[in-house]
Amino acid sequence: MSFSEALGMGEFRPNTKVDFGKIVEVRSTRGAFVAFEGTDGVGKSTQIKLAADWVKTRGWEVVTTREPGGTNLGRQLRELLLEAGETTVCEGQVAPRAEALLFAADRAQHVAELIVPALNAGKIVISDRFMASSVAYQGQGRDLGPKEIRDLSLWATGGLTPNLTVLLDLDPEIAWERQQNDETRVSPDRMEGEGLEFQRKVRARFRRLAEGNETWMVVDASLAPEEIAAQVRLRLASVLPVMKSW
Repeated sequence: MSFSEALGMGEFRPNTKVDFGKIVEVRSTRGAFVAFEGTDGVGKSTQIKLAADWVKTRGWEVVTTREPGGTNLGRQLRELLLEAGETTVCEGQVAPRAEALLFAADRAQHVAELIVPALNAGKIVISDRFMASSVAYQGQGRDLGPKEIRDLSLWATGGLTPNLTVLLDLDPEIAWERQQNDETRVSPDRMEGEGLEFQRKVRARFRRLAEGNETWMVVDASLAPEEIAAQVRLRLASVLPVMKSW
């Protein structure tokens, strides 16, 4: 049985000709890993909270986290990556390849320090973004190559991929309008400030990643929040009982 099959991670098969390093050690049938993806302004924070609250009612211990920023190192990298040019931490722009490597570093630490220990403890991990964001934002948005960025992230995570990826899909122009009307929103970060054309490229890659992938679900993010949450709960219900068999 392969690593991905043992963990219930779907059909991913690493390229055996690529040395991804040591595969992370995760005991099978322990916990479950869910990632929420989408362009900026689609409502990920709201849906993650609703999903986590529901999973808790099912008797699971839930860990909610985000990328970048899920660890102490990640929080420092988040400041570098998303606030560069606006603070004294990092003056000037971050080069695209440096940006991709910093995101990969954050992800490697995130997996080793938080995600894998939580899964091994039988917890449900729900993350605001994971490697699909790098493939979409750096691979497509920054034109660094989706495959190259995917391989980099797989090496950083030791092959770990989510059991379920929820893509909240929305026209970037509608998402931008939402952000403008959000009174609680602070100044846009570097990614949010890249403009609509950049966000359209990112959205297109997210949709391509989801095509034909049984471990993904695509939800129309223009729906009412509770309607979205109901769809997510239905899919989560098909994942959790399988993982709770131990």
